[in-house]
Amino acid sequence: MRLPVVFILLTVVIDAMGIGLIIPVMPVLIQEVGGGTLAEAAIWGGILSTAFAVMQFLFGPVMGGLSDRFGRRPVLLLALLVMAFDYVLMALAGSVWILLIGRLVGGITAATQSTASAYMSDITVPQMRAANFGLIGAAFGAGFVLGPLLGGLLAQYGTRAPFWVAAALATANALFGWVVLTETVTDSTRRAFIWRRANPLGALRSLGRLPGVTPLLAIYFIYHVGFAVYPAVWSYFGIERFDWSPATIGLSLGLFGGMMALVQGGLIRPVLRSFGERGTVIAGHVASIISFTLIAVLTSGSWVLILTPLAALGGIIPPALQGMMSARVANDAQGELQGALTSASALAMILSPLVMTNVFAQFTAAATPVYLPGAPFLLAAALSILGLTVILSTTRQAKRRTT
Repeated sequence: MRLPVVFILLTVVIDAMGIGLIIPVMPVLIQEVGGGTLAEAAIWGGILSTAFAVMQFLFGPVMGGLSDRFGRRPVLLLALLVMAFDYVLMALAGSVWILLIGRLVGGITAATQSTASAYMSDITVPQMRAANFGLIGAAFGAGFVLGPLLGGLLAQYGTRAPFWVAAALATANALFGWVVLTETVTDSTRRAFIWRRANPLGALRSLGRLPGVTPLLAIYFIYHVGFAVYPAVWSYFGIERFDWSPATIGLSLGLFGGMMALVQGGLIRPVLRSFGERGTVIAGHVASIISFTLIAVLTSGSWVLILTPLAALGGIIPPALQGMMSARVANDAQGELQGALTSASALAMILSPLVMTNVFAQFTAAATPVYLPGAPFLLAAALSILGLTVILSTTRQAKRRTT
């Protein structure tokens, strides 16, 4: 594997760590700086996650558009240096408001996943893009493994230790990228930066005008709303339902991320060959519906962990959708596409944590008429049913157009 590709994958890993790193220590960290009950900490956790996602939503197309104009290299390297500073800020936070500022800055720097995906698109022939987007997904899964593992295992040294480690990793990767990363934007593909196109809603509207893209964008958004149940409530769910420690939560999320990496980095290719991109999306939704429903109702932590491979199969959905949409977009707009997809997933992350954590709080509060910690996962299952309905409807419409 070429060194620039290694750098791109490491960047996505570190971006994902920014999400996963804080999950195991979040309940303890929020109660440490702000006090309150577990249900109240869950609501604050939703606010912090939403703040992170708002910045991703706003800056995803900006980063993608800037990389189309100035190149992938400067955007990626500068974002990594700012990310390192942000981790230092989080490590020193003494109040929930400083944590909020840290999440706002972190959301901006994590928006570079669109630029990383655009770089991968630049160096890949069209027929291989879905598979290589799977590598991006695998790298995200690896970050989702390492983040929770570091957050859980380093929690024994205090709730701030993981952030110091992450700051060092971001700095080291920036130095690595400075040495090995080559620029892929050329004069023939470079285009002017236009604020109207960098507007996240404007970018989504622009892409939505392309034939067949709108339903795929809708499915992509719905998937991420449901998937966000994991980072939004998993740590609170684990404590409430199974009395898990931060280390156990980190290990469980690490297991899930590992399975996601295997699915998106390896299994995605034979699945795509066997079922095609649309069939892969359908299969991923079926797996998600089953796994979300079982997680919601099971009372054994061991059985929930055994379900992890099935739950991870939903990870085949995004790269297949990305491949389908990438084929419908011109080569000089791949950065804009990836920026819009980053905004779509970030928009889902704006909505989902607030909804999922409030559902969790409502069904676990002392006065709740129905005690059901797994209620957010039932909501995620319902969203997966909706996504499956849309892709099946799209399939029927495509068949009617060809007959």
